[in-house]
Formats: sequence, structure tokens, C-alpha cells
Amino acid sequence: MAQQALPEREARLGRPLGSGGTERAVTGVALLLPGGGPTGTRRPSPVTALAVRPLAARLARAGRAEGLATHVVHYRCRGWNGTAAHPARDAAWALEEVIRRYGDVPVCLVGTGMGARAALHAAGHPAVNSVLALAPWLPAPRADGEHHDPVKQLIGRRVLLVHGTNDERHDPDLSYRYAERAKKVNRDTCRFEVHSDGHSLHQHRAEVHALATDFLLGSLFARDYARPVADALAAPPPLGLRMPLAAGFGTSLRH
Repeated sequence: MAQQALPEREARLGRPLGSGGTERAVTGVALLLPGGGPTGTRRPSPVTALAVRPLAARLARAGRAEGLATHVVHYRCRGWNGTAAHPARDAAWALEEVIRRYGDVPVCLVGTGMGARAALHAAGHPAVNSVLALAPWLPAPRADGEHHDPVKQLIGRRVLLVHGTNDERHDPDLSYRYAERAKKVNRDTCRFEVHSDGHSLHQHRAEVHALATDFLLGSLFARDYARPVADALAAPPPLGLRMPLAAGFGTSLRH
């Protein structure tokens, strides 16, 4: 698909949560990348950004003492739009904006749905330390067998994919196959399955947010990962790519 021209508008960062809104020095940044659709050049609905704010706020609270600033990225348009990959380009812009504002700090890209795909695509930026992809939209290979989504940009990053087994919007098997390819080039890749949960991961939201927090703090600030995360990163396929997210993660299973 040819690159689509966009109206004259720019991506932007939402108001900073956490240390970015205080005088405390920022030592790490989480960029939240909302979901979207395959196509569309209209401005995104505000609902997409609002959907990731609870997780953004949770991460900001958990990382405040470490100097974490959290921003939600507001895209120029609502769709991926083929080879234009507008959200991935907006993520790259957001990374440059983080450097401009905060200097040389590590960044964790946290995306949901289409935003997870954007996060994975933008992972090659030097500022990226880690990627968290929640219910990622990862299309099937093309008719000629070639893959739409590269993995070499993940080398040197910590990568976690999380997918509900009952996701009817974005096929969890495709995220598993992507994780398989990623693991071959980057051993620091793992994937958790949320059994019986759907695309929004609402049924096990507390566990998913706890998992996201543990992964982000461990990746950006060298904290010890919870035992299930450490085991998933260390385990060979398929075990480390089909790790079940147990009920109660973040409470009884913290270590």
C-alpha cells in the first residue's frame, strides 16, 4: 500500500505522570502506545488514549521513587495504514522527544493492540531498553511467506508479550509465532498467556498490570524480576513463550 498523506498535524505526548510532573530527576520513561485499527487517517478517538491511562497511572505510581516519568503518546491518525506505519513513526518521534526533554534515559515502550505492534517496530531506537506488547496485533505472513513484522530490531532489548487465549480480535497464535522468531535472535524475549481472557484482558486486569509493573521496573531500574518473569525469560521455547499468568500474580506470587 502506498504511503498515505496526512492532514497537517503532529503527534504529541500527553501530560507526564510521575517524576516528569515534579522537580525530581527523571531516570527512566515509559511511553504508552494506545490501540487503533488497520486503516484510517482521521484523528484518533480520545477513547483510545483513555483506555491506557489506568496502566500509565499504575506504572507512574510504582516507579515514582525510581524517577520514572510516564507519557501516553497521541498519534496523528487512528490507523496503521500499510507500509506508512504511522503509529510506529509517531513512536519514533516520541522517543526523540523524550531525549529532547529528559536527556539520555532508558525507555520502555508499552503498547496495546496496534500500539503493541508500533512498540515492537520502534524498538530499534537507541533509547529503547525494553518493550511490553499487550494483546499485540501482528498480521499473518504475506501470501509469499514473507513476514510483515521484523524482529532484528529487538536485539539487546528485554521483550515481553502478553496475550489472552480467547482474544477474538488479534489472534494469539500469531503473537506466539512472532515471539518464536524473536526468541531466535534475542534470548531476552518471553510471552505470557492469560487463559480464558479476551482482547481487553479485563478479566485478569490486576494480574496483567502487576506483571507489566514488575517487568518495567526490572528492565528500566535493574530490580529483581518476580520469579515467573525470570523463569519465562530463562526458559527455552515453547515454555518461556507460553507461560501462564497465574491468578494472584502481584500478591502471593510476587517472588
